[in-house]
Amino acid sequence: MARGQRKTIEEKIAEKEELILALRTRLKSEQIELETLYKEKRDKDLDGINQILEESGLNVDEASEILQEYIRTHVSEQQPA
Repeated sequence: MARGQRKTIEEKIAEKEELILALRTRLKSEQIELETLYKEKRDKDLDGINQILEESGLNVDEASEILQEYIRTHVSEQQPA
């Protein structure tokens, strides 16, 4: 049984270059999609925080002070003696 014509090294190189280019294009597309998903998650999280602020009647400065105090209290409690 005869085998097909063998590819030259130049043809193999060209195929690999083409494959790598296609993979880079795909990777860039996937990275853009991932960044979009991160932004959607961030926006959703911020909407949730904004809703909590509106429901509680707190403004951003008040909420920030409360969170900072909470962090100071809990960080000091968790540090070993």
